Amino acid sequence: MSNIRIVGNGIYFPEKQIENNELEKILNLENGYIEKRTGIKNRYYAIDETIQDMAVEAVKILISSEEDKQDIDLIIAATTSTDMLMPGISNYVQKKLNLFPCICFDILAGCGGYINAFDIAKTYIDSRNIKRALIIGVDKLSEIVDKKDIGTAVVLSDGAGATLIEKEEITTHPKMYISNIKAEEDKNNILIYRYGQNVYMNGKEVYKYAVTKTVENINELLEKANISLHDVKYIVAHQSNLKIMKAIASRLHIQMEKMYTNIQERGNTFCASIPIALYDMQKSGLLRTGDKIILLGYGGGLNTGSILMEI
Repeated sequence: MSNIRIVGNGIYFPEKQIENNELEKILNLENGYIEKRTGIKNRYYAIDETIQDMAVEAVKILISSEEDKQDIDLIIAATTSTDMLMPGISNYVQKKLNLFPCICFDILAGCGGYINAFDIAKTYIDSRNIKRALIIGVDKLSEIVDKKDIGTAVVLSDGAGATLIEKEEITTHPKMYISNIKAEEDKNNILIYRYGQNVYMNGKEVYKYAVTKTVENINELLEKANISLHDVKYIVAHQSNLKIMKAIASRLHIQMEKMYTNIQERGNTFCASIPIALYDMQKSGLLRTGDKIILLGYGGGLNTGSILMEI
């Protein structure tokens, strides 16, 4: 087993911002309805950019020099809304940024895909001669949302996030890293996207799932790690809906300060939400060496996953 270190994070958002008042007029909603129900004030829509372009731009923020490109042996892209199955987003990033040679593949695991990708990258680092891994979460949801559907139109946003991790040889201090990733039974019909159609979400059922299975998952993770939430500085969750995150915090008996949120200004970007959150936390100086954090993903599949790691 190896220690891993987060080298850095990069993000990209399209220029076009869609504020609540614009959607409230379209959907004939009273002023303030969207923020009250979701916590979201703003979201982003890509006009000219492809999903592949957004992934590349996020990686460019992260990798700005030839030195940064050295020893990247693996690229994994997590998405729910790709418009091309072959070649993958990972291959597109590899070609555009000349990241040769390395392993490339994309994964489909719903909104929790970034967690799966992160854990796969850690496994590759442990089991193969992988020095650095690039993990991308990217979704272009504006193209697959029904603009007249209150349940999805008010929350979904376009965006990309990327994380670079690297292998650290274990010396005197093995860093904590434990994951708990699973697919939930008999709930795969409440959050669906079929290619060429709009995304479908049963809001009530998604809420019930999100505020129960995530709590169960985290409690199992803590039991495996033999620590309490008191020892964890932040939970960095998929930014789905502020009400959901508040409910998760309440059921875990923690203050909201421990549940990091940026959905207010970023919207729900599906697979991109966790790396975007990590970027914002990093820029704000919230993460320091030795901090223990939990990454929490949940959504379509249904897939639920958490990672407890030491920064």
